[in-house]
Amino acid sequence: MNFDAFFNDKLEGLKKEGRYRVFMDLERHVGQFPKATRHVNGEQKPVTVWCSNDYLNMGQNPKVLAAMHEALDRCGAGAGGTRNISGTNHYHVLLEAELADLHGKEAALLFNSGYMSNWTTLSTLAAGLPNCLVLSDAGNHASMIEGIRHSKAEKIIFKHNDMADLEAHLKAAGPRPVIIAFESVYSMDGDFGKVAEIVALAEKYGALTYLDEVHGVGLYGKRGGGLAEQLGLMGRIDVIEGTLAKAFGVVGGYITGSAALIDYVRSFASGFIFSSALPPSVAAGARAAIQHLKQSQAEREQLHARVKQVREGLTRMGIPYLPNPSHIVPVMVGDAAKCKWISDYLLEHDGIYIQPINYPTVARGKERLRITPQPCHTEADIAHLLKSLNALWMQCALARQVA
Repeated sequence: MNFDAFFNDKLEGLKKEGRYRVFMDLERHVGQFPKATRHVNGEQKPVTVWCSNDYLNMGQNPKVLAAMHEALDRCGAGAGGTRNISGTNHYHVLLEAELADLHGKEAALLFNSGYMSNWTTLSTLAAGLPNCLVLSDAGNHASMIEGIRHSKAEKIIFKHNDMADLEAHLKAAGPRPVIIAFESVYSMDGDFGKVAEIVALAEKYGALTYLDEVHGVGLYGKRGGGLAEQLGLMGRIDVIEGTLAKAFGVVGGYITGSAALIDYVRSFASGFIFSSALPPSVAAGARAAIQHLKQSQAEREQLHARVKQVREGLTRMGIPYLPNPSHIVPVMVGDAAKCKWISDYLLEHDGIYIQPINYPTVARGKERLRITPQPCHTEADIAHLLKSLNALWMQCALARQVA
């Protein structure tokens, strides 16, 4: 078999559909974000980034950078191995305590990414609990889906945010271990999960709740504990999972829960046991970001003010976007090739970088530009974005949204 010919044929298919993913070679500059430098064909071009998940710009925060420098100078670059052999550093211990406190839990456990924390934890819990059934929201992230699949436990996908459908499955499950897996903020549509309603059903039927707060931590709640904190529900949720790579500005994932549950995952999860630990400098930076956001409301307030400004501008111009209560602004295009073309045009002609979101991240026909306004975007940045989008919608005779 000509393997390269096979690979190239499949890649060509992606390109024809407009779904081929191009990585942008960007260089962020401390203190200047969302401005960045784009490296292309030996040239350097300025861009304004509108699709970063560093939602609160904590990756640029002086406290975070200082903590990382201090830990790097004190401990060196790497952790030295897996946590159980030689990789547990005091900064990991301090960060796990900080995370447990953030979510009001007895314990926390670090992973190398949010994807890994979801995949590993759900696969370990569902595989270990005897005759376990997993009820998974239809909108759940790929990391949750893959973890559940890997467990080989029975799974049922309930309709997104449909409590009648969920309760019907809970009733039918009978007396067996059940895990309900769901999210607080769904990252592509920007809608909230029905956290209170799901928790109430879980308590009624004795199910274990697993909440992904990846797009909620840092952004919601008085101390940045996520949507569950904002709703006053953290104490009623069994597992709260989150990331350090978005609102906290570094990299890594984690889970929080009871001491027994966390110790069980720590002791049985191969994805944790056999992975090298996060560098101490990363743990130090994450801890500094969490500590800051537990005290400061300024970043959250500025973020939501910017989101409101962008939405109001889009509404005035009739550019279609999905209304939602979160910080995510999905501008709907509905065609993969057109979505890619718009993204490329904005980049080349206006210096605006918004990555197109196509299948399989979203369903076919739901292609979009996923805009994430941030505290660092200025009034001038917003005006430039709106003017550029309006001109494109006129030029391409794209459908407008009637208010």
